[in-house]
Amino acid sequence: MSKKLTIGMFGFGVVGQGLYDIIKTKNLNLEIKKFVIKNAQKERSLPAELFSTDASAILDDPEINTVVELIDDADAAFEITKKALSTGKNVVSANKKMIATHLQELTALQQKYGTSLLYEGAVCGSIPIIRNLEEYYDNELLHSVSGIFNGSSNYILSKIFNENQSYDAALKKAQELGFAETDPTLDVGGYDPKFKLAIVASHAYGLFVDPNKILNLGIDKLNTADIRYAKEKNFKIKLIPLAKEISNREVVLYVIPKFIAKDSMLFNVENENNGVLVKAAFADEQFFYGKGAGGHPTGSAVLSDITALRYDYRYEYKKHLDAQELAYSTNFDIKVYFRYEDENILENIAFKNISERFYGEDYKYVIGHINLQEIINKRELINQPGYFLAEIS
Repeated sequence: MSKKLTIGMFGFGVVGQGLYDIIKTKNLNLEIKKFVIKNAQKERSLPAELFSTDASAILDDPEINTVVELIDDADAAFEITKKALSTGKNVVSANKKMIATHLQELTALQQKYGTSLLYEGAVCGSIPIIRNLEEYYDNELLHSVSGIFNGSSNYILSKIFNENQSYDAALKKAQELGFAETDPTLDVGGYDPKFKLAIVASHAYGLFVDPNKILNLGIDKLNTADIRYAKEKNFKIKLIPLAKEISNREVVLYVIPKFIAKDSMLFNVENENNGVLVKAAFADEQFFYGKGAGGHPTGSAVLSDITALRYDYRYEYKKHLDAQELAYSTNFDIKVYFRYEDENILENIAFKNISERFYGEDYKYVIGHINLQEIINKRELINQPGYFLAEIS
């Protein structure tokens, strides 16, 4: 028998409204008692007495046993989550930056206080990847988890490759539709998929990795020369996060744009959709596809976590028990395309080898192998305006 949940919700934006729309259509033995919002003046579609700007209206209410946290501010979200977990309230969150940055501490809090933090909605919208890693793949040896984790950058790349739009025009359209923020750096710079990758790696490999130690290069330096090169080779460019077990029980994590060929399952993942590719020793290759952005898709993932709490569901973090066998590594060679302006830059970046060089009127590039740690060390050089690096499979 499921227990009744009395919910306090922080935030009532796109996802909060989407979640409320879904909840009101179902009889789920739960009640939203209070919303805490930032802007008291904003017009709401619900009665004013349901709203407060005071966090204690939820956190200090003994009747509220479940906190749903859907705000943008990662620091404030962490304080809310920490207080709730340590006072006996379960939490559902969709804040990937907060979770990725503080996951080790949040896991310890759950164990200490016997509470549960669930966050399916933080990673890839409606795709249930965390629950699958936690339950289906709990005893599986995973070779890699990769995919398209960010709907905003994927929407932009789809418009560029399928409709011949410029990067700037595609970005503007993504902003108009609400897929990209006014400052799109989090998405197009690869930070958002990096936070998601850190969470995925925790459930796939039992590793706690500080997101600041994971390389992320985005699509914000992409230009017409790179697009032309991709089209000539029948590639598309996608922004791909990768978690991969390499030799000696080490795991490598990075987010880099990648040239994708037609035979890849990710080639036809378009617009705001996400796709997650899991390669496993026994289950072989499996592919998850679905909406990665939007109020209702993300709201459905949040609701899945809320309803699981009615049956006292918790992540068990089973793979962390074996994590001493695994280590995070940045010692990994990858094949890349690197467009550059100043010839001298190649003297400052240590390629393992260069297999192709191109000198054109308007741009130059090399193709070769480079170590991931070298990209991290030379990130400021590689990621400056006029330069673009992408992986070639």
